Amino acid sequence: MSGSIATKLNDNVAALLPRLGLPPAAAEQIAGIRSTQAALDHLAAAELLVEATRLVAHALPRREAVWWACMCARATAPAGLPAADRAALEAAETWVRVQSDEVRRAAFAHAGEAGFNSPEAWAAVGAFWSGDSLAPVGQAPVAPPDHVAANAVAGAVALASVRDFPERRADRLRRFLASARDIGMGGPGRMAPEAN
Repeated sequence: MSGSIATKLNDNVAALLPRLGLPPAAAEQIAGIRSTQAALDHLAAAELLVEATRLVAHALPRREAVWWACMCARATAPAGLPAADRAALEAAETWVRVQSDEVRRAAFAHAGEAGFNSPEAWAAVGAFWSGDSLAPVGQAPVAPPDHVAANAVAGAVALASVRDFPERRADRLRRFLASARDIGMGGPGRMAPEAN
């Protein structure tokens, strides 16, 4: 598995660690590891899957990370996904294709309409937090902290992993990590939707 997403992952584990908030068991698993891919492999092998997804959310470039959140949301979305959540997901995916300020702000508006409580909404927040400014249009720019977009992505992935069937969490997280590996290699990271 090593090297499978090295083309897109930030390979500076030391720089990522302060952002991850890893529990001691996870931090011990990757102590002294320099390669992000190797750290990911160690976390996954130790069944520290949530921590592994958090690492990926911070290691992928923002555009790819938001796309990954969208793919995870799509994989577990119920057939009757509410319209507001569907709009938030579509807005996040649009931002992945067109990183304009207008599209980014529209994604945030859709996340608000979805109530900020779904994987789709947090994928859209990830898109918004990936931009240059959090301030309203026409105001002095307020740059988002570097880590907040990745936190939104990690939240979207975590919510998708427990949606409707929390007992599927571990299997879903393994699928999500395989999707991330594909995205890291330049693939689409698509997953078949679950049978509900």
